[in-house]
Amino acid sequence: MTVKPGLSGRPRGRTAAGLAASLRSGATARLLSRLAGLNIVEGSVRLAAQAFLTALPLLMTVAAFAPDGMQDLLADSLRAVLGMRGDTLDELRQAFSATGTTRNTAGAVSAVVTLVSATAFCRALQAVCERCWRLPRAPVRAAFWRWLLWLLVWLAYLLFQAPLRKGFGAGTVTGLVLSLLSVTLLWWWSQHLLLGGRIGWRSLLPGAVLAGAGTVLLSLAARVLVPTAMERSLDEFGPLGPVFTFLSWLIAVFLVAVSGLALGEYVASTAWYRTAARSPAPGEADRVFPDPS
Repeated sequence: MTVKPGLSGRPRGRTAAGLAASLRSGATARLLSRLAGLNIVEGSVRLAAQAFLTALPLLMTVAAFAPDGMQDLLADSLRAVLGMRGDTLDELRQAFSATGTTRNTAGAVSAVVTLVSATAFCRALQAVCERCWRLPRAPVRAAFWRWLLWLLVWLAYLLFQAPLRKGFGAGTVTGLVLSLLSVTLLWWWSQHLLLGGRIGWRSLLPGAVLAGAGTVLLSLAARVLVPTAMERSLDEFGPLGPVFTFLSWLIAVFLVAVSGLALGEYVASTAWYRTAARSPAPGEADRVFPDPS
């Protein structure tokens, strides 16, 4: 049996074999191998689980000690992020408004314990960033203050999601641009903070852009898909239904964010990006800065 030539005159079998060989040895193969080595799915599920276990108690604690106006702002911001409406939104507002008992029973000591326990999520996110850049783990004493600072900044960012997404009154388009810029800057700063300045700013930019753009696009999709899913799960499973929907959404968020950070490290290591950014290659001068702590 003869092998029919392709349009270029070369046998199709040889063309396919050559394409497969180039994929196995080219940039695509190196990228896929790098992503597989990072265990992105496992890391995303672990981050989502820790965020779920720490974010909800932390938000409830903040709402317990916050004034009424801040409780409403927090509920509106969560509605803006997830697109909550109807009975699910009513359940959320009731949870944030029922703070009298929480304030009396929890107290300042419980609030501090909740805040400290929330640093477990920051520690896990720092470990993901360090794996992306193949860095050794930073000492806990040197990183603890960074975890607390990261938590406070992200809580403030979440608190103002509702006015931010409305462009502070300037419209939806302006809000979309502000959301994209702010979340990119936040991921850029987060990497630099959690890595202790061991990677230069220019090398961290691609990951911040990819993670920021991905999470913003996912948030736009969530406003369409998540409300319906939450209302359906609330009808079928009661108050626990939206909890499982929220956890699934968190897994998707961190899968997109971690993939963006990992792809950002790959982009920053390419020759064309180093030339365009005029930055040193990872592993050279970009990594020699010691941890300032």
